[in-house]
Amino acid sequence: MNDDDATLIPGHENQPPADYGRGLRTPVPRVIQSAGRTAASATGRERGRMRASDADRDRVVELLNVAYSEGRLSKEEYDGRLENALSARTYADLDQIVTDLPAAHAAVVAPVARTNGLAIASLACALAQFVFGPLATIPAIVFGHVALHQIKRSGEQGAGLAVAGLILGWATVILVIFLLLMVGVAMSGGVQGTMH
Repeated sequence: MNDDDATLIPGHENQPPADYGRGLRTPVPRVIQSAGRTAASATGRERGRMRASDADRDRVVELLNVAYSEGRLSKEEYDGRLENALSARTYADLDQIVTDLPAAHAAVVAPVARTNGLAIASLACALAQFVFGPLATIPAIVFGHVALHQIKRSGEQGAGLAVAGLILGWATVILVIFLLLMVGVAMSGGVQGTMH
């Protein structure tokens, strides 16, 4: 096996590199490249490839601080892992840094999907039409369709809110059209009655 080729032993994917115990820094991206060849589930691989946020890196740094203060890491190990945590790009990078620490899986949680803002706006506009009339109907429908498109693309939460906004919005449109037709029929019946 040459230096550029990294192979993980099946069943040992979550174990840290042997160099961590001696405080030596192991380049995490080289380990991550080979993780795609393991028998891990597709969801785990997809999560591992997702970009980590500053908040995710901060959670791992907190875990490292706790582990260092409890004596679980030497100064060299702590410094090496801290450097790796601050430069980590994906969840797999972060998982590799803390996998051998207690409560590591609680600290490096799956990304929390936020609720789409347009989905919230769609439902808010749909509810506002009961107070302000049908002026809020069109924004409710537009925001709902755009929110569903964004949710499908980004994986955010809020599809139910967008659908509720769309249902209320379209229900109002149908109701207004029905009322206009009824008024039109009543007026045409009234005009025909006055002609006779």
